[in-house]
Amino acid sequence: MDKQDFYAGREFFAHDFLGAHLSDTGMIWRTFAPNAEGIVVIGDSGEWPMHKIYDGNFWEAEAEGVGYGEHYIYRIYHGGSYQDHCDPYGFAMELRPDWRSISCDLSYQWHDQKWMAARKKNGATASYNAPINIYEMHLGSWCKRSGEQTSDDPADWYSYSELAELLPKYLKKNAYNYVEFMPLAEHPFDGSWGYQTTGFFAATSRYGTPTQLMQLVDALHTAGIGVILDFVPVHFATDAYGLANYDGTALFEYPNAAVGVSEWGSHNFMHSRGETCSFLQSAANFWLGAYHFDGLRLDAVSRIIYWQGDEARGVNANAVEFVRRFTSGVRSLNPGALFIAEDSTDFDGTTRPVEQGGLGFDYKWDMGWMHDTLELFQTGQQWRPENYHKLSFSMMYFHRERYLMPLSHDEVVHGKATILQKMDGDYKKKFPQARTLYLYMIAHPGKQLNFMGSEFGQLREWDEKREQDWMLLDYPTHQAFAHYCRELNNCYLTHPALWDQDYAQAGFQWRQVDDAQHMVYAFERRERGVDGERILCVLNLSDQPWPAYKLQLEAATKLTPLINSDWDIYGGSCPRDTKTSVTVKEGIVTLDLAPLSGLLLRVD
Repeated sequence: MDKQDFYAGREFFAHDFLGAHLSDTGMIWRTFAPNAEGIVVIGDSGEWPMHKIYDGNFWEAEAEGVGYGEHYIYRIYHGGSYQDHCDPYGFAMELRPDWRSISCDLSYQWHDQKWMAARKKNGATASYNAPINIYEMHLGSWCKRSGEQTSDDPADWYSYSELAELLPKYLKKNAYNYVEFMPLAEHPFDGSWGYQTTGFFAATSRYGTPTQLMQLVDALHTAGIGVILDFVPVHFATDAYGLANYDGTALFEYPNAAVGVSEWGSHNFMHSRGETCSFLQSAANFWLGAYHFDGLRLDAVSRIIYWQGDEARGVNANAVEFVRRFTSGVRSLNPGALFIAEDSTDFDGTTRPVEQGGLGFDYKWDMGWMHDTLELFQTGQQWRPENYHKLSFSMMYFHRERYLMPLSHDEVVHGKATILQKMDGDYKKKFPQARTLYLYMIAHPGKQLNFMGSEFGQLREWDEKREQDWMLLDYPTHQAFAHYCRELNNCYLTHPALWDQDYAQAGFQWRQVDDAQHMVYAFERRERGVDGERILCVLNLSDQPWPAYKLQLEAATKLTPLINSDWDIYGGSCPRDTKTSVTVKEGIVTLDLAPLSGLLLRVD
């Protein structure tokens, strides 16, 4: 580690120097605590006073004969008292409610060399014209070992190793080519879902060891599935043993509570401190390097761009500069890795390259699309015509950033209802609308993300203590919905028109966006090239059928059905027919539109 780079916020390998590392004779510990008056390492095997090194801001202790598996804490003295802390750079921790750090061996025999070589060769830009279909999940509540829904007993969680057997098969079956894990860095409170962290370098022990997590990532890569990790660079848990007041002072956080405390009650990182920036950059580099994660989704980026996420307070220039250094620096060390921003603001250039004045992200969550779309599908039929353009507004700006369409965990908690439950009307009426919603989603320009459970019509809001309601798959309606989502995902992955020009205006063209009376929309997606694939998407968001509905469609002779959300095999009313094409006569196509339905048709 370069000490001057560490202070300047330019270091990406601080974890190679700080923390617990095996030496020739035993274990050596180092920590950064400039204001500490004394520090003692307290472990299973004994106690070892630390001494100052370098410029006096770093501390070190060495213990002969101590190896991996040592549980330890730092007892840090300041102002006549002390506070015990876990190691900020520790690679493992005890299972909550215990919290001591654990020295551990991170060596693992990887089998994903072909995957990693292709990722490096192709680079992140290759993904811009490729399909990305993400299954977002929380490991502890996806499925329980016992099948008991309400258990939060650690013995009931599947381990990383067990998930390495189960998860790739499920994702392949359901045509997801990426998975996104909610935060796996160690955290004390299950209910924070990992977003309030104490161990930024420690894989949570809830599901096993660091090498078992590597095994899970390895298995997913072997199955051809990319793995994205939620990363939290904005704030951290207030627990006294964590980063808060680490050396007796506000070392990582702002000393002023007005900007130092987040809306969640956690501490905000002070991004104007080079040491804090080096800490976060090193953590990101660590997860991508040591664990082979394929990308990071950065949480709450709006709280970095603007003070407390409030545009009225202005841009936090130091934090924005940190983000630019973060994305460009970590990317250079991990070629092909993706950086995704959960950014709900209109900040210009989130996905623009740093050298062009942007923040350097590859993708940005389109929160506006998500809100407008869900609001329209929640709206009753009598009010839909006056809200018609909520569904078309996102098409006015889709090419300005590289957007990702999220129907995430945030939309199925805290009284918001699940995606299926949000749909207007009674139980029977919700399913055709949800089928239409997802068809519209995959046809919309941008990459895709769906939260676990939504793929089979989860009705109960997500609860981190309970597994998904897999028993719903015993019911024909939910079986049909799961079948539909699976085939829709397959359609998305295998048809280039749906993703090849996601961010080019040439990849999208309206065919009907002025029929509020009938609540019909139609647009075309196109692959690059003269002979590139063309797909027509037609939506009827009215609860009335529209027989013989006419659309203008030039340079076409016929349409071949790919997906009809009203086919009976999906729970609809008409027989499945993928062989009978629709003729285009003199630039006009005539279609029978079922109520609350969507169509995808290949244009020939």
